[in-house]
Amino acid sequence: MIDRVITSGTFSLDGGTWEVDNNVWLVGDARSVIVIDAAHSAEKIAERVGGRSVTAIVCTHAHNDHINAAAPLAELTGAPIMLHPADQVLWEMHYGDAVPYTPLEDGASLKIGGIELRVIHTPGHAPGAVCLHAPELGVVFTGDTLFSGGPGATGRSFSSKETLLESIRTRLLSLPAETVVHTGHGDSTTIGAESSL
Repeated sequence: MIDRVITSGTFSLDGGTWEVDNNVWLVGDARSVIVIDAAHSAEKIAERVGGRSVTAIVCTHAHNDHINAAAPLAELTGAPIMLHPADQVLWEMHYGDAVPYTPLEDGASLKIGGIELRVIHTPGHAPGAVCLHAPELGVVFTGDTLFSGGPGATGRSFSSKETLLESIRTRLLSLPAETVVHTGHGDSTTIGAESSL
């Protein structure tokens, strides 16, 4: 149902560049998958997808390290790219207006292999950041909104610590405490483990 590919590359913003390892999540069944955060290597992701079809490439936000393999993966698979439009400015920094995407909306439901992924808009790390909650699986994919040990980074362009903390408190900490948090970088955690925020 859930698979992870770790890819490596760089994140660049505000004149700085950092080496990063990203979690790319695949959710689905033996026939088809949704790819969450296509980072760094479309080929490595496609290898893990194997013979399955990709029904969507969902971006939790548009920092370059979470989207830089989205367009090449879409070319390989024919799948649509999905992003919350509040991240348009970040998207354009990487792709300009050359690569279209399907807008994600808060409360939208994506279905794959009998699994429902509910879109939760969680601005703060980025204006269009979203998390994807799969209630039947007891998991939430948080991108860079929430990590093991606390909230995602702020302090760079288009981010807000106050907004991020409000998003986490009101949109994520209301989920069941046992919900597993699959993050954009590093180890997974649970909502209960991060509930002191």
